[in-house]
Amino acid sequence: MTSSSDRSQAVDVADPKTYEVLTYGCQMNVHDSERLSGLLENAGYVRAPEGSDGDADVVVFNTCAVRENADNRLYGNLGRLAPRKVSRPGMQIAVGGCLAQKDRDTIVKKAPWVDVVFGTHNIGKLPVLLERARVQEEAQVEIAESLEAFPSTLPTRRESAYAAWVSISVGCNNTCTFCIVPALRGKEKDRRTGDILAEIEALVGEGVSEITLLGQNVNAYGSDIGDREAFSKLLRACGSIEGLERVRFTSPHPRDFTDDVIAAMAETPNVMPQLHMPMQSGSDTVLKAMRRSYRQERYLGIIEKVRAAIPDAAITTDIIVGFPGETEEDFEQTMHAVREARFSAAFTFQYSKRPGTPAATMDGQIPKEVVQARYERLVALQEEISWEENKKQVGRTLDLMVAEGEGRKDGSTHRLSGRAPDNRLVHFTKPDQEVRPGDMVTVEITYAAPHHLLAEGAVLNVRPTRAGDAWERRTKETQDKQQGVLLGLPKVGVPEPLPAVTGGCAID
Repeated sequence: MTSSSDRSQAVDVADPKTYEVLTYGCQMNVHDSERLSGLLENAGYVRAPEGSDGDADVVVFNTCAVRENADNRLYGNLGRLAPRKVSRPGMQIAVGGCLAQKDRDTIVKKAPWVDVVFGTHNIGKLPVLLERARVQEEAQVEIAESLEAFPSTLPTRRESAYAAWVSISVGCNNTCTFCIVPALRGKEKDRRTGDILAEIEALVGEGVSEITLLGQNVNAYGSDIGDREAFSKLLRACGSIEGLERVRFTSPHPRDFTDDVIAAMAETPNVMPQLHMPMQSGSDTVLKAMRRSYRQERYLGIIEKVRAAIPDAAITTDIIVGFPGETEEDFEQTMHAVREARFSAAFTFQYSKRPGTPAATMDGQIPKEVVQARYERLVALQEEISWEENKKQVGRTLDLMVAEGEGRKDGSTHRLSGRAPDNRLVHFTKPDQEVRPGDMVTVEITYAAPHHLLAEGAVLNVRPTRAGDAWERRTKETQDKQQGVLLGLPKVGVPEPLPAVTGGCAID
């Protein structure tokens, strides 16, 4: 462990050092990385050009521990940087996130060239630990056992000028047998509602027009403060914030999905008609083994209520195939649930052992070839349903928030891309009028593919927004900085719209 002297880090402004943050895992990690970037920039570092691939003065790995091969991936990347560090005096490497919280001293033993190891509860210490490691010329390992301060109080370098993550809680009180996150993130701790709303209002003041509320189990918000309806009240409060056009949230747990939340979604205009709710399995037997506190009937009942209240809602999910003990009959129950639910999309994963979880040592581990075959059948079914559901969008007129970086072929097809209210990705014909990320356009859908929609006709309307103004200001500031320090233009884009999560955390 480190000494108690905490020195503030200072970087020579005349010769600024560069940093790169490499992120693995869920949206919570992505948001934590925004904070790590903010901390480093406050300390005087500048962001390395995009695509630096570890060629920076400080390289930070923000890790995920949900897959069995997470450690192999980390140590492979660390090994790749070892010779680079030898040839670059003063370079520092830091490892944080869930794997750091879990493995602690093991990281420095396996990779002694690492300078700093920090946990999920003390990301605010990174600049101090880097400075200590530099001064003392030895690795600094500091893992807090509980949250020291809510991370949203830390400076943040947001990836988008017009869309933002807002954490409403950290940690998780569930005990799903496949998930190690509660052991690494701790018990759920909720933020004060006033603090959340103050952060949102400040973001809107900066030009943000879309926010995504984040929590490992987002709709359990209120359990820590003794109010079972706190989440629905929070959604309704977001509806009164002037200038906030879109509100989303991820990821809710079926156990805590109550009627008051559905009513708040339906009755609050800026809460979008979109729901991502992990199902994990359609088999009651498997759900029980997973220690998921609902069954297929309960899950499908929630979807039925959501669709009754919000007919145009797009519902997405997470599904694990091949959980220990899953029989062919169990798998068929999952296929049945998918047919009944008619998800617009599903993040489907083959079960992978998570070291330290009960499921990793369960009897009945499924052979790889069986899991693969089931996975392919499920993906084919969901692909068919996704396409059918997208075809229902043809002919509809939709308002899109223009995005950046979401259409890989936009340059060659002379199109732009945006997100519909239900979060479907739409590629549309580039209008003659200037359109910026964050602006709103109205289009008519002409074609549907399984994973996107096309609007091939002329744009019906363009509405410049404060969010577009914010994107333009940020782009100019970045370009000015680029000319000053000869750095590349950092990626600017909306946060990933759909979570790839299982039980509150993602699978890489």
